[in-house]
Formats: sequence, structure tokens, C-alpha cells
Amino acid sequence: MRVMHFVTGGFSGATQVAVDLCLAAQGDPCLQTLLVLRRKRNTSPARVHALQAQGLQVKVVSNWLHALTVWETRQIIRAWTPDVVFAHGFSDHIWGRQAAHAEGVPRIFHVEHNARERYTPRRLRQALALAPYTEASIGVSEGVRTSLIERGFAPQQCLAIPNGIALERFPDSLVPAHWQDRAGSILMASRFARQKDHDTLIQALALLRARGVSPTLYLAGAGNARLKRQAQAQVAHLGLQEQVHFLGNVADLPQRLAATQIFVLSTRWEGMPLALVEAMAAGCACIGTDVVGVREVIDNGRTGLLVPPGDAGALADAIARLLQNWPLAEYLGQAARQRALSTYGREHMWLRYRALLGADIKKKTCGL
Repeated sequence: MRVMHFVTGGFSGATQVAVDLCLAAQGDPCLQTLLVLRRKRNTSPARVHALQAQGLQVKVVSNWLHALTVWETRQIIRAWTPDVVFAHGFSDHIWGRQAAHAEGVPRIFHVEHNARERYTPRRLRQALALAPYTEASIGVSEGVRTSLIERGFAPQQCLAIPNGIALERFPDSLVPAHWQDRAGSILMASRFARQKDHDTLIQALALLRARGVSPTLYLAGAGNARLKRQAQAQVAHLGLQEQVHFLGNVADLPQRLAATQIFVLSTRWEGMPLALVEAMAAGCACIGTDVVGVREVIDNGRTGLLVPPGDAGALADAIARLLQNWPLAEYLGQAARQRALSTYGREHMWLRYRALLGADIKKKTCGL
């Protein structure tokens, strides 16, 4: 069986999920996979080659004109003849499904990665018009599934499959034996984008400093250059240059997480936040904004703390609470790790997607 994943080449969470699904399928002799990326500014040849070095088949299509994106994708489908297409993320799932339907792909799936997307009335009509040719619309959390239904997608076609991470990157040997071996600092790993709320976290840091608490904050991730410059200007305006460090993309994120006590995901909306799950797997004490997606991952007071959206005061209080009560922080970090290990492995996600392909796949494709 040939399975194609169509997704943004922006290397967002949606891209990572599609990559992980392709990697998970490598061990299945009954499946072949192809990853098709819709070109973005950061879809560099080096990143594509890195994926190919992992054994993935990768193609890249244009981004500047939707009709051209669909046409180029149709050419790939016509040549590769997939049996199944998974089209990930807004608005990529529209163009991927249009191409798959036009080329007569027998099984088409839509994967929605955020609870709040920029659907205009026209884009929503385009998405819903593809429903008769779509086997299922998959939300990456129960909250995303609910948002699909609220937009008019048929409930019987909508299901939730939570995202997973590569747990092998977070072995027991990575996690310090003692909480005090971790630095009493804060890490937020997230690209700079409209949905991410770096502003509130930086404001919270200024409030903490006024109370005499001055933890170091590390911001990992790239993303929108303009938004990153705005965050840097805010840091300078508040006089926090000595406390806040912009790391850009980091290759050793698991190690950095394991060396840090507190992880914060300050955000305006989510689907299923992989960075938060990775921080949990590393045993960090986690604080997240109480929005769809995040509240499904963090059990407030048990595996982390939730704070209201855009509330710098509440976020400052939560950070201070964990810095000043290390037994609580250690407890939350340990509970978070156990939750991640038991629930959010990439294999858990893959088995759910694999089941969609049918229990009799081996009989049909492997001659068994």
C-alpha cells in the first residue's frame, strides 16, 4: 500500500507529525510512504536532505499560487499512484485533497492540527465541499475534533488521534536523578508565530523581577522574524536583556529540557502541543495556557499548572510558586513524565493511523 502525506514545508508541528508517521511506517513491509512538502521560506535543501538521510522519500511543490500547488501535486500523484493520501493542516489540507480527488485517489484523509484556523467563508466552503470524497477528518486532539464539528464537518466523519513524540529521545539516563541538579530557569520552545504568546511570558518575567525574583528565560525556536524582533524589542524596553536569551533553533532540545526545571507554553490557541509533551517527557515542571489542546495534556495541579490566556500576573504567580516550592515542582515534573511516557509515544499515534488503513492490509498488500 502506498501512503502519501501532504503537509506544509514550514517545519511546524504539523510537519513533524507527518514526518513521524512516515518514519513509523518504515518498519512495515506492507507500506511505502511519500512525504510531499508545500514549499515555505525555511524549506531549505539542507532540511529536505536531512529527511532523505533518514530514509524518507520527499518531494517539494510550489507555494506561491494555489492552482500551481494543486497542479504540481497532481503530477506527483499521477506518477506515484498512492492508495491513500493524508492531507495535513490548514490550508494545505484543501490543496492536497483537491489534488488527490482530481487524480482519483481511492482513500483521502484530512488532518486538522489546530483548534483555531483562519477559515474565511470561502476557505470553509472549499474544505466542506471535499467532505464527500474524504474518508475521515482527524483532529489531533479532542478539542480540535470538536472545533471541526462546530465548523460544519459531519460528526460521524470526525475523530481524534492525539499527536505523539519519539520517546526514545527521552530515556531515563537523560533525566537528572535529583531535582536540584536542574537549573532553576525557564524554557519555552516554540516558533514565533501569531498563535504563540511570548509577550505575556516576557511581561510575567518583568513582574517577577519587581518582586525580587529574577530567573533566566530561554526562548528556543525561530519562526516569524518580525515577531521575534518585536519580542526582542520588548525585552530591551523592559530591561530584561540579562535574563532573556533567544536561542533560535536548537539541535539538543531534549538535553536542554532535562537540564531545566520549568517549561512554559504561553499560547493563544493550540491543537496538540508537541513541545509541551516533549517537556513533560523530559520531566520538567510545566505551565501552560488554559486553551484547547493544552488543557487536554496538562491535568491542572497533577501533571502541571494551567493559567488563563494573556494573564501575565497569573503566569508570574505560577512560575514563582514552582521556583519557591521545589517539592511541588519535582512532583509535577515526575507526574508529567509518567503521563507522557504512558500516553503520548509516537507508536501510540502510529497504531491509530495504521488502524485506519484496515485490519486486512497485510492480506491485500503482502500476499499473506
